[in-house]
Amino acid sequence: MLAEMIERLLDRHLDDKGQAKARSGEWLPALWAEVEGMGLPLALLSEAQGGFGLDAADQGEALRLLGRHAMPLPVAETMGANRLFATAGLALAEGAAGLARADHLTAQQGKLTGTVARIAWGEQLDCLALAVGDTLYRVPRSGWSIAEQGTALNFHPRPTLALDWAIDGEAALPHCPLAEGATLRAYQIAGALEAALSMTLDHTATRVQFGKALQKFQVVQHELAKLAGELACATAAADLAGEALVRGDPLGVAAGSLRAREAAGNGAAIATQMHGAIGFTREHRLHLYTTSLYTWRDEFGGQVMWAKLLGQAALDAGEAGYWPMVTQL
Repeated sequence: MLAEMIERLLDRHLDDKGQAKARSGEWLPALWAEVEGMGLPLALLSEAQGGFGLDAADQGEALRLLGRHAMPLPVAETMGANRLFATAGLALAEGAAGLARADHLTAQQGKLTGTVARIAWGEQLDCLALAVGDTLYRVPRSGWSIAEQGTALNFHPRPTLALDWAIDGEAALPHCPLAEGATLRAYQIAGALEAALSMTLDHTATRVQFGKALQKFQVVQHELAKLAGELACATAAADLAGEALVRGDPLGVAAGSLRAREAAGNGAAIATQMHGAIGFTREHRLHLYTTSLYTWRDEFGGQVMWAKLLGQAALDAGEAGYWPMVTQL
């Protein structure tokens, strides 16, 4: 039921015109108002916390839908930030929210100062779920200014924020915002790959070369099978990361996130190759997904941070402990 409602909402708003506005840096207020009216920012919360009380499968489907429609607004980030706030006992976001970790910030004399780089739609956010060490801060919009404008590979705003905030909302950190964000991105990657595969199947079925559809060529069939395989891996990896986040297992988040990020790069490359030159252009919707896949692959720790975490755990486990570590993920 919720998935159908989300699907209809995104179909109404995210046509080519709506996506073009977002990619020029324009906020979509009508879409955000309907997102809030549906209660989607609270979808990951239990009923006791004021949310929907969805099971893991329904949560994952809602997040995949955001990827399947290349959602340009920070809906997933707000959902994750609210989960952190609710778990920590802090006030929920009253609008859009961001997720970040910035251990280099200075907390002295009751103030938090410093810069936080590349926050999605930073100028439009109501608050920021920010981790510094073992503390979670709920930083309101009045607590920062824009230090530097920036954009992601998918052309959405990613400014650097300059914080100068008198601390009035903090709690013990329930789990790292990077783990939260990495899990959200894994689900979005799976959704975007699903859309990319669908478009690639349609294109290769209708595009004719040498008198027959591209899908009739064996080499194309092999590439389509590889793309479908990357989608299957990303979907399973997102579920792995989601389950690990719930049980507080950063290694599980690392493993799931890494495999989803690998699928993002591989899948985007295959889909673009199968579309040929048209796949690179703004005239074709494929670029909404490929640029989002590359963007999401590199956010919330990127591949390097999670690979180092997993690699160090493997080294620490040693020869005897390596296989048990792997099977417990």
